[in-house]
Amino acid sequence: MSNTVFLGNLPAWVTADDIKSWLSAENLVADSIKVIRNPETQESKGFAFIEAPNVEEMNSITRRFDRAPLEDRMLRANPAQPPKAKAGAPPVRAAGPMTGPPPPGVERAKRPRPTRDVVGGLPAAKRKSNKPQTNSAFAEELAKAL
Repeated sequence: MSNTVFLGNLPAWVTADDIKSWLSAENLVADSIKVIRNPETQESKGFAFIEAPNVEEMNSITRRFDRAPLEDRMLRANPAQPPKAKAGAPPVRAAGPMTGPPPPGVERAKRPRPTRDVVGGLPAAKRKSNKPQTNSAFAEELAKAL
């Protein structure tokens, strides 16, 4: 079982070093601290995970920081839950195009084919009538000359 504490409702300015200093001030120990950030903007998402060396330390961190005031907020601290798989979602795969057959139970998405009523190279929406198109006066004169 993991000894990880979820620390939530953090202001965006909080860093792992800030949390480490808070823990040190309370004589609490953490093996690692990870502030979760938006991968595109690198802005904090407002929560972190603290890996404690044992269950007793995890409980001490949870008791100290749960409902602790920080600025105009109340922090939330509790034992972290393992990530849940989304209902009906296929197993997580590496990024990139699918090659070969899909895994059992997973179907590839089928793309709808566009359907168009095409006559004479023009879709029905752009076609003026079903009559053959007449050539311009210039085209008729050119045809006579040839």
